[in-house]
Amino acid sequence: MNTKIYCDIADIDLIKKFSKKKIVKGFTTNPSLMRKAGAKDYQFYCKKILKVCKNKPVSFEVFGDDYLSMKKQALKIFTLGKNIFVKIPIVNSRGIFSSKIIKELNKRGIKLNITAVYTANQVSKILKLIDKKTKVIISIFAGRAADTGKDPIPEFKKSILIAKKYKNVEILWASVREPYNFLQAKQTGCHIITIPPSIIEKIEKFGKTFDQLTIETVKAFLVDSRKSKFKI
Repeated sequence: MNTKIYCDIADIDLIKKFSKKKIVKGFTTNPSLMRKAGAKDYQFYCKKILKVCKNKPVSFEVFGDDYLSMKKQALKIFTLGKNIFVKIPIVNSRGIFSSKIIKELNKRGIKLNITAVYTANQVSKILKLIDKKTKVIISIFAGRAADTGKDPIPEFKKSILIAKKYKNVEILWASVREPYNFLQAKQTGCHIITIPPSIIEKIEKFGKTFDQLTIETVKAFLVDSRKSKFKI
């Protein structure tokens, strides 16, 4: 499976750096990443990112918590560029399924990234709302599920299977915790994985032997012991 790597970041300087990498096929953001990057004016900051990233797909998320505010924000975000996917959370903060807004935006031909998804059942509910032509990304949060002791792999496998009929739908592995998640995503059959910059750099170094890793580890411990001038 040729799993595409997207970079999960909103920092302008890092987007400049990673947009030049062939391994990076797109970008994802969210309100938390935008805040961390120092964004004050959300729409203005989106435009700044798009000046850097003109061709690769970029996901910008709405932060409204009801149908009307989501719709207003989604329509504004959509007009900013042809390479945009509008991120819509599968439910709002009260747990109400975002069915109405997902169906309406999809019907308008707006590319969507449905986020905060965890189960194949949720994926099934999304698929019942969309057509088979407008592009849709469904972001399943593997890392956050694993953080609670739940195995996300079965949910991915079931989700990919039921989405096969939809050539316009891609399943995305979200909330990466380690470089090995990339290999898991490939083995599972995910279309996309979105990864923080620091982990992308580790993936670029894949291929070291266990012997190399052993020597590097021992050398690192030796260097630190000498820097601290340890004695027994």
